Amino acid sequence: MSAHTYRIGEAAELLQLKTHVLRFWETEFPQLAPLRTEKGQRLYTEEHVALLRRIKQLLHEQGMTIEGARRVLEGGPAVDEAAPDRAAPAADPAFLQRLHGELLAIRHLLDR
Repeated sequence: MSAHTYRIGEAAELLQLKTHVLRFWETEFPQLAPLRTEKGQRLYTEEHVALLRRIKQLLHEQGMTIEGARRVLEGGPAVDEAAPDRAAPAADPAFLQRLHGELLAIRHLLDR
């Protein structure tokens, strides 16, 4: 089974973001390096989309700065200078497992 890839417009739509936001995040987060076609089009893998979701969560939902989000993604402390009293909540493995299963089911429906 080959891994699914998304063009920048598809990834942006999936994440409810603008394409220029994804291009900007590529410059700010070294971990985010989409594949490129021979024509230079960006191709995001499932792993890239998961990373983009995490970046969106850190920036938009938790209100972190780019520097704070970058530090968290690099394995640094899960607090941000903009919110010094607030640590990132611990991930619930059972919830993440259910979410993963639901997302796979949705993907299966969409692939039909």
